[in-house]
Amino acid sequence: MSLKDTTGEKEAVPAKEKPARPKKQRRKPAAAKASGTSARAPKAEAAPAAEKPAAGKPDANTREYVMPDLGRLAINLMHAANLGQKAARQLMRTDDSSSDASHALHDLQRVGRTLMDIAASYMRNPAKIVEAQTALWEGYVGLASNLTRRLLGEDVPPVAAPSRSDKRFRDPDWHENLIFDLMKQSYLLTSKWMTDRVKLAEGVDQHTREKADFYVRQMANAFSPSNFLFTNPEILRTTLATNGENLVSGMEHLLEDIERGHGHIQIQQTDMSAFRLGENIATTPGKVVYQNDLMQLIQYEPTTEKVYKRPLVIFPPWINKYYILDLTPDKSLVKWCLDKGYTVFVASWVNPDARLALKTFEDYMTEGVYAALDAVEKATGEKEVNAVGYCIGGTLLACSLAHMAQRKDERIKSATFLVTQVDFTEAGELKVFIDEEQIADIEKQMHEKGGYLKGSTMATTFNMLRSNDLIWNYVVNNYLLGREPMPFDILFWNSDATRLPSAMHVFYLRECYLENKLAEGRMVLGGEELHLNDVKVPVYLQSSREDHISPYNSVYKATHLFGGPVRFICAGSGHIAGVINPPSSGKYNHWTNDALPDTPDEWFAGATDHKGSWWPDWEQWLSEKSGPMVDARKPGSGKLKVLEDAPGSYVLVKSED
Repeated sequence: MSLKDTTGEKEAVPAKEKPARPKKQRRKPAAAKASGTSARAPKAEAAPAAEKPAAGKPDANTREYVMPDLGRLAINLMHAANLGQKAARQLMRTDDSSSDASHALHDLQRVGRTLMDIAASYMRNPAKIVEAQTALWEGYVGLASNLTRRLLGEDVPPVAAPSRSDKRFRDPDWHENLIFDLMKQSYLLTSKWMTDRVKLAEGVDQHTREKADFYVRQMANAFSPSNFLFTNPEILRTTLATNGENLVSGMEHLLEDIERGHGHIQIQQTDMSAFRLGENIATTPGKVVYQNDLMQLIQYEPTTEKVYKRPLVIFPPWINKYYILDLTPDKSLVKWCLDKGYTVFVASWVNPDARLALKTFEDYMTEGVYAALDAVEKATGEKEVNAVGYCIGGTLLACSLAHMAQRKDERIKSATFLVTQVDFTEAGELKVFIDEEQIADIEKQMHEKGGYLKGSTMATTFNMLRSNDLIWNYVVNNYLLGREPMPFDILFWNSDATRLPSAMHVFYLRECYLENKLAEGRMVLGGEELHLNDVKVPVYLQSSREDHISPYNSVYKATHLFGGPVRFICAGSGHIAGVINPPSSGKYNHWTNDALPDTPDEWFAGATDHKGSWWPDWEQWLSEKSGPMVDARKPGSGKLKVLEDAPGSYVLVKSED
C-alpha cells in the first residue's frame, strides 16, 4: 500500500502555493512577497528591490510574459546554479553510495534488457519497423496540417489531447499559445507512439511487455515538456516575473529534501510540520490496552451509551501506518463506527528495525490476528468478533480465517475486506516489480541494510505507480516554481513511511504475487494448508474503481474463492480515497449488485450506481451481524489495563532511512 494511490481526492491533490511553514522556514518566491529581492544574493551586487507591481500590471500569477530585471535575473540564475551544484555534490557523497550504485546499475541493466527485447521484436520483422515509422510520420504530418489550419483561422480539434485526469497541461497557454500547443501535442503523439510500439510488439511474453510498458511510461513522464523551465509556460512566466527568485527557492527546497533524505532526494509532498499525531490527526480518543513485538492494540472510547455486543477488530496494512483510518474527525472511519454503536479495536503495527528482521508472515498472524482476538476477549469478555482487513491487512485476515477454519476456531463471525487481494493473477502494476530476479535483488538489498526494507524504498515504488501526480508534480511545484506544497492529511500519512521485515516481505512477494499460493490452496502457515473455500463466514468485499494497487477486477476474484455468503461492492476513486470517503463528504459514488457473475464486467453490467459513500451500505450489512445492544465498554474496564493513550507509541516511530 502506500501507498501509498499513495494517495487524495484522487489520492493526491495538485500542489499549490501556501504560506511558509512556521518551522525551518522555507524560502518563498518573489511573487509571494511584497518585494522580490533575493535574500541570498550578495549585498554588494544585488540590484535595488523591484517595486511591487501596480494594479493592472502583470506579476507571476498573470499570463503575460513580463520583461525581467536582467541584473537581478542573472544574479539569481547564478545563485540557483551554485545551489544546484551543491545539491549534486551531496547526492554523490552518500555513505552507502557503492551499494546503492550497484543496485541502480542492476536496475538500469534490467530496464535495458527489457527494452532490447522489444527492439528485437521489431528487428526480426523489418516490415513492422516501416509500419512504426509510418505511424509516427503520419502523426507529425497531421499535427503540422492541424496547426497550419489554426494559423489560417480555422477552429480545429487537436490531433492529440491529454486525458481528463492529466493535470500537467492545465495552464491555458498549453492550448492557446501555438508554440506551447505544438510542444504539448508533439510530446503526446510521441509518447503514445512509444507505448503503442510496446503493445504491438510480437513474440514478447506478457511479463516483459508489462515491464517495458511501465519503463517507457516512466521515461515519457520524465521527459514531458511540463517538467522543464523553457517548455512550461507557467514556470517561464514565474521565472520572468520573479527575476528567477523561484529557481533559487526551488534549489533551496531541493537541498532541504536531500538533507532530510540523508543524501537521497526525499520529495516533500505536503507540509509535514502542519500535522501532529494525537493533536490534529489520529485524534479519536482511545487507549492502548495490549502490545507485543509487532503491534499495539487500541481500544477506542465509546461515543454511545449502548453498543453492539460483538466488537469490531480492524487490521490495517503494516506497509503504512494505521491512522489512515483515523485522519481527522470528519474523515475517520474509526469515529464513524463508534458513533454507530460499535466497540472498535485497531491494530497499530510496529515500525520494525533490524531486531525484527526475522519476523515472518506467520508471526503477523499469531502475534497480530490471534493475539488481538485473545486481547479483545480479555478486554470485553466477548469471544466472538467481526473483523476488518485493509489491503495486506486483509490478505493476512484471509490467511488467518483459512487457518482458523482448519483449527475449528470460530471466533471471527464476519469479515470485511477493504481493497484486498487474495488472488494475485491480475494484481496490477506492482507485478512489474515481481519476478524471481527482482525478488532476489530486493532480498539482497534488505540483507545489506540490516534485514529490513527501507521505508523510502517502498514509498518510491508506490510513487512511481503514479509518477506524474506523486513525483513530477512536486518537482515542478517545489523545485521549479519554488512553491510550498499544501498541507494535506492523506499525503502526510503517505509520507510517513514504514519499514518491512525481510522474512515477511520476501514470503509475501513470493507466496502471493509470484506463486499465488493462497488462491490456489497451496499456502502453508502454522502447520496448516490454507483453503479459502473452507472460510464459511459472511464476507464483505469492497473495491475501488480506479485502484492501481488492488485493481477491482483482482479483488473480484475473491467472490468465487470464499466458501460462505459474499457481498461485493465497488467504490469510486482509488486505493485510499475510495476507502476513506465518509458520507458527509458527498463525494464519488459506489456500485452494488447482489448477483456474482463470472466476471467483473458482467457484474458492472447489472450493477446499480449509488451517489456518495459506500459506508452506509457496509454498516447495514455489518449491523445485522453484530448482535444485540449492550452497555458501552470503557477501555480498561475489563481484564486488560490501559498502557497508554492513543495513538500509542508504536505509530510515532519514524523511518529515518
